[in-house]
Amino acid sequence: MLTLDALDSRRSTPTRQLAEPGPGEAQLLRMLQTAVRVPDHGKRVPFRFLRIAGAARGRLADAAARRLLERAPDSGEGVIEKLRTRFLLPPVTLAVIARLEEDAQIPASERFSTAACVCLLLMQAAQAEGYGAQWLTGWPAYDRPFLEQTLGLSADEQLVGTIALGTATVDVPERDRPDAASLLADWHASEHRSGAMPAA
Repeated sequence: MLTLDALDSRRSTPTRQLAEPGPGEAQLLRMLQTAVRVPDHGKRVPFRFLRIAGAARGRLADAAARRLLERAPDSGEGVIEKLRTRFLLPPVTLAVIARLEEDAQIPASERFSTAACVCLLLMQAAQAEGYGAQWLTGWPAYDRPFLEQTLGLSADEQLVGTIALGTATVDVPERDRPDAASLLADWHASEHRSGAMPAA
């Protein structure tokens, strides 16, 4: 059974420290079956997945590099290579895509939040199966020409992020985490009463 200690062990493994092997078909589908168990107001299933694996990694790395040079022609070799390794090094990368078409009942922000929850659960599922993972955004998550012309997203879809999956080549150290107690406050109605009449 899931324990708080297991949840507390979650780490992000940098993409450059992910290597073969990655999850196979059956294992990946099992991980995704866990990842889709998210709160979903209205049961809209406002997300989908796009897998980048095998030879597709190199093609996407090349396309991303071309788009970067269109956006920023002065980009140095180091910046370009870092972008390319984002897609080349991990055995598998999953793009998590939020589907935000017009909906009269469920706000787009709620549906995007559901898709974001998928990313976190996918990272937890990957670690439970013995893999490292990293959730990345950056300009590729917001650049419409890249999203639509390269990844094939529709105008009402948004990339929540790419999840790099593979075998960690290092033990990722813990980093500082927020102190939950310092973030907790109690709400008192008397302190936040709106439009209260002054005492007579």
